[in-house]
Amino acid sequence: MTLRLHNFFRSSTSTRLRAALNLKGLAYDYVPYALRKGETRTPEFLRRNPQGLVPVLELEDGQHLTQSLAIIEWLDETHPQPALLPRDPEARARVRALSYMIAMEIHPLNNLRVLMRVGEQFGADENAQKAWFTHWVNLGFDALEAELSQNPETGRFCCGDEPGMADICLYAQVWNNRRFDIPLDAWPTIARIYAACDTLPAFSDAAPSRQPDAQ
Repeated sequence: MTLRLHNFFRSSTSTRLRAALNLKGLAYDYVPYALRKGETRTPEFLRRNPQGLVPVLELEDGQHLTQSLAIIEWLDETHPQPALLPRDPEARARVRALSYMIAMEIHPLNNLRVLMRVGEQFGADENAQKAWFTHWVNLGFDALEAELSQNPETGRFCCGDEPGMADICLYAQVWNNRRFDIPLDAWPTIARIYAACDTLPAFSDAAPSRQPDAQ
């Protein structure tokens, strides 16, 4: 299968999908876009994804898949090994919940278009945008740290000793936090899991700084 990944090096949603593809051992063609230049707002890109968002995974037959977590679950269904979600229903629900804590509660408030809107509509300067970003990360990571540190199902990774979808989301968000110099000191379990992920080439090769369009 020939896959084309339409993405942006610093996008945490793109980082998620790069890590997932790497964990599955799937090669892909890397197609970069510069978000601040409006390259995902062109008619050509909007035919791939009317939202104008990355990532988009283009399949060999021309289909376009969108939304990183939906694509990750598609990957798990079409390429079952290694599994990114456990088979046990309760464990599966926990992995989804941990993933959603990041992907649906932290990331949407802190992505580029929201920060740009806060600046344009409310005059938030760089310091104010950093305060906004940091507030939502602190709120989300405090809860995530509590869940991970208190739940016996947490192992080397978020759910046991093999990486999965929740670890992918955690890893990408920590990289996103670096843009605003947010340290991990307050969240030792998150820091430990991030470090464990970073030892694996599937994750480290997906990091923003390792991408061909990194600036």
